[in-house]
Amino acid sequence: MFKILKRTELHPGTWRYKIEAPRIAKHRKAGQFVILRPHAQAERIPLTLVDGDPLEGWIEIIFQVVGSTTSDLAKLSEGSFILDLAGPLGKPTHIENFGHCICVGGGVGIAPLFPIIKALKLAGNQVTVLLGGRSSHHILLQDEISEWAQNILIATDDGSLGKKGFAVQVLEEQLLQGQRYDMSVVIGPVRMMQFTAQTLLNAQIPCMVSLNPIMIDGTGMCGGCRVSIGKKTQFACVDGPEFDAALVDWENLILRLGAYKTLEKNHYQEHRCQLESAQP
Repeated sequence: MFKILKRTELHPGTWRYKIEAPRIAKHRKAGQFVILRPHAQAERIPLTLVDGDPLEGWIEIIFQVVGSTTSDLAKLSEGSFILDLAGPLGKPTHIENFGHCICVGGGVGIAPLFPIIKALKLAGNQVTVLLGGRSSHHILLQDEISEWAQNILIATDDGSLGKKGFAVQVLEEQLLQGQRYDMSVVIGPVRMMQFTAQTLLNAQIPCMVSLNPIMIDGTGMCGGCRVSIGKKTQFACVDGPEFDAALVDWENLILRLGAYKTLEKNHYQEHRCQLESAQP
């Protein structure tokens, strides 16, 4: 059992939890994740580690309510407990002094980008961060990121913060103006990662992306998170979750992500209906 020390709703449907987990806090590194289950009837879901303190023994996660398990997780109160929490899982981000790095995050993908930004800065890199979201409410961790990034660029769909448009458009402008980067990391929705990564690769800038296929056990046993990397099958949970963007089969990833959409939708609606009917 893992105690929720603090819970904050960043904007409607998106939550930040600080959780007591001393052993995970001691060993976690940038890019790694946990798999949790809020209660015995819930599904297991992967969530990236956003922050942690090995001395105080806590970790932080940020998640968006998108299904029955995240809905149940969001209902837990401060001081209550998460039933299962396994981690840290996955390979840590490869960190070295590359030079000038750009880190691009979209929506909730900004959260897992944060520890990578910190790690790159601590390794001596100059770090530029480009954040994108539907509105100003969807630009997460701006204050925390500003402490580590040398420069922050922001794009929102509605123009409520930064430039109006998509993050990839701001990136294209930067490249056209002659800005160069030695390394890049992109995390966000799949199509956003695909188009942004291709823009960077076209400019001869190496790019790493963090993939989010269907995942169950997080140890490579179930095979659910298999992805095609360089025409070879790999598992995001043990071989990733980060991969060289130039090798990712994006269409295969999108096809697999959509395989259970109808079942997930029906399960979530049934779950909510049962909960609502049980209320007095």
